[in-house]
Amino acid sequence: MGKLKFVFKRILDLDYKRFFKTIDKIHKKTGKNRLMLFADIVYCGFRYQAGYVDYDLFQMYDLDADRRKSILTRGIDNEYIRKYNDPRFRHIFSNKPEFNARFKEFIKRDYLVIDGHNEAEFTDFIKGKEYIIVKPFSASHGDGVERITCKSADYQALASRGELLAEDYVIQDESMNKLNPSSINTIRAMSFYDIQKDEVFILAMYLRIGNGRIVDNFNGGGMVTKVDMTTHKCEFPAVDRNGILYEQHPSTGTSILGFEIPMYDEVVDLVKKAARVIPEVRFVGWDVGISVNGPCLIEGNDYPGHDICGMRELCKDGYGVLPEFEKYMPR
Repeated sequence: MGKLKFVFKRILDLDYKRFFKTIDKIHKKTGKNRLMLFADIVYCGFRYQAGYVDYDLFQMYDLDADRRKSILTRGIDNEYIRKYNDPRFRHIFSNKPEFNARFKEFIKRDYLVIDGHNEAEFTDFIKGKEYIIVKPFSASHGDGVERITCKSADYQALASRGELLAEDYVIQDESMNKLNPSSINTIRAMSFYDIQKDEVFILAMYLRIGNGRIVDNFNGGGMVTKVDMTTHKCEFPAVDRNGILYEQHPSTGTSILGFEIPMYDEVVDLVKKAARVIPEVRFVGWDVGISVNGPCLIEGNDYPGHDICGMRELCKDGYGVLPEFEKYMPR
């Protein structure tokens, strides 16, 4: 019933203009008949809970049934979230000050809420610092995140923007900085806390890399590649939202393919400990920065993005991550 409700809600909320533009785009790219594409997208919606965005992004028009059923689609991702993430506790992950308070042991940096009434406290907070990061309380995709130079920081201008969180600027590990210095390049580790076994499983791990902006988000202009959890190295070239591949970073020339994640074991240890803090939210995508002082938690996502998990460029032989997820997380 949940699957059908999801599909019918998606049909009712569908942006039909964008839907038909997507069909036209795939037709031009592949030469496939528009009517056949329309029918196949509808079929994939019911069979695999994949909307037209998934169908396009994951190139499902070129996948056989075996490969299609291995993809973590948006609908399946929603199933997991409904089953394993209690809605009464999810707000902790979407409210940045609340998240920082609950995970202070793991974020390992100072922060301050800019509320329009604490200018003296803010002046104290930035004293002796070169930069801080400010971010809106509930924004996603890195929207509104900004690096502020402390010597020219204007408290009133920041306070006028509404709810903002100020944080210490993370100085990242030298190898991560050589990869890309424009942003903190984070590890996205997707974890599941099996309460019955009292064990945390790392389901998949990705390296997100910035590309000229202060954020590394895949949906904010960054790129992503999959990390082999045995070798601790990037096993594919990075890919951006437009499907462009990068074996080396375009700004620094540093190799991405084969790049080894520094302090890998410490990253895993941090994630496994953080995953136990709120046991009511069991399926989480953690963003971990690797600072000069070791791994630190940047944020946690109670709605882990499924988009990077199904990118054809990050799937070995076209097979997605779903079979691996299902070993630990039954639907």
